[in-house]
Amino acid sequence: MKFFIDTASLKEIQEAQDLGVLDGVTTNPSLMAKEGIAGKNNVMRHYKAICEIVDGDVSAEVISTTFEEMIAEGEELAEIDEQIVVKVPMIKDGIKAIKYFSERGIKTNCTLVFSAGQALLAAKAGATYVSPFVGRLDDISTDGMNLIEDIRLIYDNYGFETQILAASVRHPMHILQCAKIGADVMTGPLSAIMALLNHPLTDSGLAKFLADYAKVNAK
Repeated sequence: MKFFIDTASLKEIQEAQDLGVLDGVTTNPSLMAKEGIAGKNNVMRHYKAICEIVDGDVSAEVISTTFEEMIAEGEELAEIDEQIVVKVPMIKDGIKAIKYFSERGIKTNCTLVFSAGQALLAAKAGATYVSPFVGRLDDISTDGMNLIEDIRLIYDNYGFETQILAASVRHPMHILQCAKIGADVMTGPLSAIMALLNHPLTDSGLAKFLADYAKVNAK
């Protein structure tokens, strides 16, 4: 399973990259705003800076909601770097835009997906990635992992090449559940990725090893 980090923070992206497990980055307007990135030119430069840190795909979201505007904005985003994936919302014009981009070799990420039917439409249109939001479903007392399972089954039934990008991942259990189900990608905060490192027996075991070494090597 690929690990993407869901942030616009260059510091966090660099930390994940240095860890050696990062495969890509997802962003959205909210994450850009959180980092204080405002103005078209600044946003474009920031996307380029992200591409210079990470080796894999970088999702850059359009803010337009009509077909024509999404096409114009998406084509401009795609010109920033070959790593850019145009992130398009799951709406009628978004599906039309995904079809347009896919026919022209521009990678896409269909975002704000909350049903298997939406994921099926995105795959039919040729989306590179589909982003079901597992955490937001959990927030309304719906098991987000059931959606990942349904999409996996449908895609496997028909050989769709669209990758399932589990989004709105909140914690390490989400990551492990997605891995068990067979999500192609997960995107989440750095904290969720780093939490996979932790286990109390690892900590106590290492402390014991170091203590035993110190006993026999004390000067």
